[in-house]
Amino acid sequence: MISSNVIGELREILGRDGVLDSPEDLAVYAYDGTFAEHRPDVVVLPTTTEQVARVLEIASRERIPVVPRGMATGLAAASVPFDGGIALTLTRMNRVLEIDEENRTAWVEAGVVTAHLQAEVEKRGLFYPPDPSSNRQSTIGGNIACNAGGPRCLKYGVTGDYVLGLTVVLADGRVLKTGGKAIKNVVGYDLTSLFIGSEGTLGVITEALLKLVAKPQFVRTARAEFPSLDDASRTVNAILSAGIVPATLELMDETAIACIEDAMGLGLPLDVEAILIIETDGSDEDAVVREIESVARICRENGARAVEVARSEEERAELWRARRSVSPSLARKAPNKLGEDITVPLSAIPEAVRRIKAISAQYGLPIVVFGHAGDGNLHPNILFDRRDPDQWSKVESMVGEIFDVALELGGTLSGEHGVGTLKRPYMEKALGSLSLEVQRRIKQALDPLNIMNPGKVLP
Repeated sequence: MISSNVIGELREILGRDGVLDSPEDLAVYAYDGTFAEHRPDVVVLPTTTEQVARVLEIASRERIPVVPRGMATGLAAASVPFDGGIALTLTRMNRVLEIDEENRTAWVEAGVVTAHLQAEVEKRGLFYPPDPSSNRQSTIGGNIACNAGGPRCLKYGVTGDYVLGLTVVLADGRVLKTGGKAIKNVVGYDLTSLFIGSEGTLGVITEALLKLVAKPQFVRTARAEFPSLDDASRTVNAILSAGIVPATLELMDETAIACIEDAMGLGLPLDVEAILIIETDGSDEDAVVREIESVARICRENGARAVEVARSEEERAELWRARRSVSPSLARKAPNKLGEDITVPLSAIPEAVRRIKAISAQYGLPIVVFGHAGDGNLHPNILFDRRDPDQWSKVESMVGEIFDVALELGGTLSGEHGVGTLKRPYMEKALGSLSLEVQRRIKQALDPLNIMNPGKVLP
């Protein structure tokens, strides 16, 4: 528990409405996008980097755990305060501080919602490509902390590829600034990259300098239906081997299709094993059209029963409705889901999907497979009822086997969700003991009291 004196100090810094400690408020900040839950002792809502620094000074002095949070859309329980302490919520730090059109950068606070930033820069003909599926809710700070991805990763890369600099409050309250607008910067260790993907375990990201690119002027989207999941998986490689790099190349299996159709009634075919959604973009309309036509041809040559190319923005939005509806639609199939995001080499996608489906058959629980097939990032979602102890026991075994599949095929545990607590038990198998030793030493150097999001990432 946190003493009333400390609560009083926090209120002096943040004001009465910036400190929440009623049972009702604490319940709201007890969970994220998973089924994990634990209440903090107090919630703080700073509005400036200075306030964050003063909160951490108190936390360091009193040795109080601090769990940074954005909009809590994470899928690895990284922002659940299992040790109580302070839930440091950055959603009030939501200003776009600068959009520099000449240098193509944006300086933003950590609580800016990703879609809001994208809309602001696109008004000026610029483009911020990272697009996690939660982009209408997730924040830039959370995206950086987990190195989030999204459908456009295939062509444009992940969040970390667009971070030029950071403002980070360290565990003792000191404020570190990294990076800058210069295109080349190789002076000293790359501290910016150190904090990307650190999930709040090394410090609190409060501001970020982000790289922008020119907004693509033309976009074309296609949906291909495959009677065979193997054919759909092989088509991914066929498209890339042809020298085409789509902006997105998304896969949905038959269970995902059935769940979406049951929930949304979009007219999706229920007699196919997979659907691919492929999008090309660029500044040359003729080139973009040629690419999507080539994609459609390759899909047909590799077993697609039907290929539909959107002829308008409305049709494009309709094609994407299905993919963006996958996660919420799964609730129709089971009350709980555990969504993972293994990554495998492109050549291993067909084998990975086959093995995941075999795990599903072995344990008798559905596994929905969808995700960013173009970069090998698959999202196997196990559907179950957590109230059933037998099902929960099966899920724990199935997760381990899914991770084994990824590692055996030369892949890894996560492409964009991060580690949090859910993947911690598998870290040594994935990275080896020496890698973990080095990471622990970094953690010890920056957070010697272990108050920054304790119990996350490192086993």
